Amino acid sequence: MVGFFINKFDRLNKYLIYFITISFFLVSCDHYNKLLKSTNYEMKLSKAREYYDKENWTKASQLYEELIPVVKGTDKAEDVYFHYTWCEYYMNDHLLAQYHFKNFTRQFPNSKHAEECYFMNAMCFYYTSPFYQLDQSSTYNAIKEFQSFVDSYPSSIKMDSCNQTIDKLRYKIERKDYDIVKQYYKLQDYKATIVASKTFIKDYPASASNDEMFFIMINSYYLLAKNSIPSKKGERLQGAMENYVKFVDLYPNSLYISRAESIYLFCKKLKDNKL
Repeated sequence: MVGFFINKFDRLNKYLIYFITISFFLVSCDHYNKLLKSTNYEMKLSKAREYYDKENWTKASQLYEELIPVVKGTDKAEDVYFHYTWCEYYMNDHLLAQYHFKNFTRQFPNSKHAEECYFMNAMCFYYTSPFYQLDQSSTYNAIKEFQSFVDSYPSSIKMDSCNQTIDKLRYKIERKDYDIVKQYYKLQDYKATIVASKTFIKDYPASASNDEMFFIMINSYYLLAKNSIPSKKGERLQGAMENYVKFVDLYPNSLYISRAESIYLFCKKLKDNKL
């Protein structure tokens, strides 16, 4: 019997806690809705900062968004827009945050926050840069914005961070272009492979994959020449041989040297009509 009453008491406590929680939530919502409808803008500004400091980004963002047109042209405009922009960022809306960070630098170019917002504009592009196999428009935009930041703030303490991030982004594009060359090669589209490998070497002169790109290009010239009509064969064999000479000069210790040399000797014999 005692156990029965204890269990019943526990259930009543749970219901009471649930009721109090729901009531508090409804009262809180009602208070916030009244705040949104209020024309007391000083109170709205105060509450917006309070929500911001408590990291309630959604409520702070709504209030700041309402205040932007109200404070436009006043000494409060910069602070309101700055905090609104950070709310969007903290809510992980990087596309919208990027727009507002960039727009902040246009509207308040002399602000103490201008450098920070310029940098965050680039960072938002970085965060929206997708996996390397997907479209890299955001990656190109991020590189462009980071480079613009470096040019605009050459003495910034964020300089090293910018350069490191640019290198990461460039490597992502390099990886995508590397896969394009390999895909053409796998599909035995040797004309496209030659063009793509040449472009890769030109665009990424310091790439660790360039010796492989040279080998792929040499072999593609050779394989293309093997099945070419006589008027095209000589030119393509010459292409393989000339690029082999460049390859040996640039990468004498490459793992591809012996295979490239075999291809070169085959090309030479074909060209001399010995095969």
